[in-house]
Amino acid sequence: MNYVVQTRNLTKTFQGHDVVSHVTMNIRKGEIYGFLGPNGAGKSTIMKMLTNMIKPSYGEITIFGKLLKHDCFDYLKRIGSMIEYPIFYEKMTVLENFELHCAYMGYHSKQAIRDALDKVGLENVENMLPKELSLGMRQRLSVARAIITKPEFLILDEPINGLDPAGIKAMRKLFKMLNQEYGMTLLISSHIIGEIEQIADTIGVIKGGKLIEEASIATIKARNTEYIELVTLSQRKATMVLHDKLGINNFKVVDNQTIRIYATEVPQSTISKTLILENIDIESIDKKRTTLEEYFIKKVELDQVVS
Repeated sequence: MNYVVQTRNLTKTFQGHDVVSHVTMNIRKGEIYGFLGPNGAGKSTIMKMLTNMIKPSYGEITIFGKLLKHDCFDYLKRIGSMIEYPIFYEKMTVLENFELHCAYMGYHSKQAIRDALDKVGLENVENMLPKELSLGMRQRLSVARAIITKPEFLILDEPINGLDPAGIKAMRKLFKMLNQEYGMTLLISSHIIGEIEQIADTIGVIKGGKLIEEASIATIKARNTEYIELVTLSQRKATMVLHDKLGINNFKVVDNQTIRIYATEVPQSTISKTLILENIDIESIDKKRTTLEEYFIKKVELDQVVS
């Protein structure tokens, strides 16, 4: 299998503390890899090691099929990145900032600058100063700078922070387009798990510097449990009917109105009919599947219990 990035036991120690600990991750060529984890989990530190901004204390990074060494920097011409809080020269215009970036990358194309700004919805900001832009606009500006050179591998650290719902939707569309039409491989970290679920092919879950899960979205969805969610004001009576009349024991009381029924072999129509015949008012009853956010929270909490 063709990988853009592979790490083996990647570790970074600061002041005797492992902020990244023995991380082995695999990012396949042509995929969108969603990187999930709480603040301080080590996501940004790993991204910085991938771009040689900081050096690993232990372990290996293979990128584009070659082992990354301390003095390797040529490969960065094949990468676009936005990590933590990107810095702009605030007394230079957006266009001047981008021209400087292109000169540094050895990529000279004013049309590419215009195209990148257009793609993130910033068509008329070339002559503005970065400090004149809102937080959301600066975030989009950072993404534009990262994609100017049409990199093979795009690293984006919390790229939708500060964006409104319309901006988030536009970015989601952009990331899919870059992946599908340009063949870019993307590594994206985000706290908005629902957004990652919509675009990622693979998920990596990191907590306390350790990668506790790496799996395809398809695999995670296949693992996740399907259930029937019942909302009723007669919750206590409903649980008795489920147990006594339908023989269902595999259910969970979520709150004083909501019950999750995991015995999906009993048809939803049978459950509804039985409850109605027992004079139980049903506010709603729907078949659902555990979301990625629920799976992520459960995974992190389980890791806390195990560790």
